[in-house]
Amino acid sequence: MRELAEREIDHGRVVRGSARGRRTVTVNLTESPLGWLRARGHVDARQFEAGERLRGDYETAALGARVTMCWEVTPRAPRRGPSAGLDPTLAQIAAKRRFDAAIAAAGPGLADILWRVVCAGEGMVAAEKALGWPSRAGKLVLCLALDRVASHYGLG
Repeated sequence: MRELAEREIDHGRVVRGSARGRRTVTVNLTESPLGWLRARGHVDARQFEAGERLRGDYETAALGARVTMCWEVTPRAPRRGPSAGLDPTLAQIAAKRRFDAAIAAAGPGLADILWRVVCAGEGMVAAEKALGWPSRAGKLVLCLALDRVASHYGLG
């Protein structure tokens, strides 16, 4: 899904709104920071897949347990993947374990940028600033973290 919006460029920063005669850029508001890096060739396919798996585990683990009765008479189509055949609560627990193992595989120095960009959806500049890192250092560290997570997931 694409949700495009015009943003004004002010001294290298993108700001909301646009004044006439100023430079603007079209931004896809639904694009993740990892997807943005992939689209521009800063992250390869293996690293992107590792990040998407990590984000999927993070989102599945954050889901609340189902608290209502399922009144369907016929079972749904079988699920595929690591949580196939598990009820939502067990799938959440399994996803939390996979997420914790992947973050541990990245290591304590790399997990911070990995969580901020891939899971929390922070932009690279905001993540670097929050961690107190110099400009452009985050991309290199993120790629190292994604390589470790890709190895953990067994991606070729």
